[in-house]
Amino acid sequence: MDSDIDIQTFINCTQLVLRRNRAWDGLNVTQLLDLLPSQLQEDVHLKETLGNCMGLGERPYSPPWWGQLAWLMIFAIMLLLAVLGNTLVIWIVLAHRRMRTVTNCFLVNLAIADLLMATLNGAPNFVFLVTAHWPFGAITCTASNFTANLTVSAGVFTLVAITVDRYVAIVKPLQHRLSRKVARAALLTVWCASALLALPSLLYSDTYKKQYINGEREICFIKWPDGSYPTSRADYCYNLVFLAVTYVAPMSVMVWAYARMGATLRGRAIGECTHHQMQVVRAKRKVVRMFVLVVVVFALCWLPYHAYFVLVYHHQRLASAPVAQHVYLLFYWLAMANSMFNPLIYYWMSNKFRIYFRVVLCWGCTPKSKMPELSKQMEMNKSFSVSQRHFRNASFFSRV
Repeated sequence: MDSDIDIQTFINCTQLVLRRNRAWDGLNVTQLLDLLPSQLQEDVHLKETLGNCMGLGERPYSPPWWGQLAWLMIFAIMLLLAVLGNTLVIWIVLAHRRMRTVTNCFLVNLAIADLLMATLNGAPNFVFLVTAHWPFGAITCTASNFTANLTVSAGVFTLVAITVDRYVAIVKPLQHRLSRKVARAALLTVWCASALLALPSLLYSDTYKKQYINGEREICFIKWPDGSYPTSRADYCYNLVFLAVTYVAPMSVMVWAYARMGATLRGRAIGECTHHQMQVVRAKRKVVRMFVLVVVVFALCWLPYHAYFVLVYHHQRLASAPVAQHVYLLFYWLAMANSMFNPLIYYWMSNKFRIYFRVVLCWGCTPKSKMPELSKQMEMNKSFSVSQRHFRNASFFSRV
């Protein structure tokens, strides 16, 4: 009886897949088997489509419950820290007038990109990668894929904008600094360029249900006109362009710019020895070191993820290796963790951000006796910022 059902399923699926050819209607199994080889040569995707219809094989990529639980804990901690940290960064800058500098406006933009990455892409994609099933529907699939490329592009373009701002302030101090109006225009350009680069994800994202003996799974993927990853040539070319535009070119520009900034700051420290001058140089060095660390962390977090796609395209057997799912999950976690690391870097290397972080995080646990100390530190930073502005103005007019 089972064999009769399998034969009938084969006939139905064959006719369903090849329904465009009415000549196949009414053929028996032997006749279908005789005609299939020629059709398989003409359509390379026919075998996969036919197998999916019949539910051949067992559902792949189903780790045991303990493996799913372990990855759940790892991703949950990372996403929680990313959401909390970037939300605090946005609040610190927007809620405090003296923190609304041009550089900090760029940091807010970076935090927004990281926050969108963690919530709209990181969380649903984690479920998909661990369970090998996309339960959120086609619209969410398109939104998630588009958000991923949009936020990655916006983040790295924002880092480039920060680098340009710091480069002008340190290497070319006599030129006009970026105004708020120019900064807003730069941020608008960042998001427009990012949306343009992520447009294929919006156009070609799709979901697809696959049948198996032990159940079905729905996958979220990008279906290019010539197929999907890792066989699609269009997908491979797009990934190379995306890698060049969002990683190779920006990293090259930023490495060169920060090298120039470091050399300039070292040169100034030799010829300038007044107390205020040394304070300004030390402050600029600290800011440069912080952004250098942000760039280095970005480079280290995203390099394995980008390299994985290029490698698997040329060695597709690696995608079906027993540990492939866990390796990809590790690389994906590392890429998503970049959004978690940035607020931690600000806390570690910026006195101003550290004070506000402590005020928020320790609001209920800080003794009242400690609050005046935090207020005093905030006033000291404010006084130092004012003296820095006066010194920069005095230096500017003395050089004119």
